Amino acid sequence: MRIIARSTLRNFWLKPEHSDSEQALRAWFEEAEKADWKRPNDVKKHYSSASIIGNDRVVFNICGNKYRLVVAIKYDFKIVYIRFIGTHKKYDKINVEEI
Repeated sequence: MRIIARSTLRNFWLKPEHSDSEQALRAWFEEAEKADWKRPNDVKKHYSSASIIGNDRVVFNICGNKYRLVVAIKYDFKIVYIRFIGTHKKYDKINVEEI
């Protein structure tokens, strides 16, 4: 999969308060980049805790569910757009389907 934009993840883990997320986000990125997701069920096969949301959104739990990563996946084009990475508190304030 092509992931847009890795810099969003990097900027997040470079913040001192989120530095604990670096290893998990790097691992997610490498796995997602090698993946060949054709439909939401393909994501669930590898990430059983991922939540499939409307509007092609998928929510991943990062660092033991300390952080949430929201992506939009365009399966036909094999593109993953990073839409949000943040704490549960910030996640609770967004509309996942519209972000």
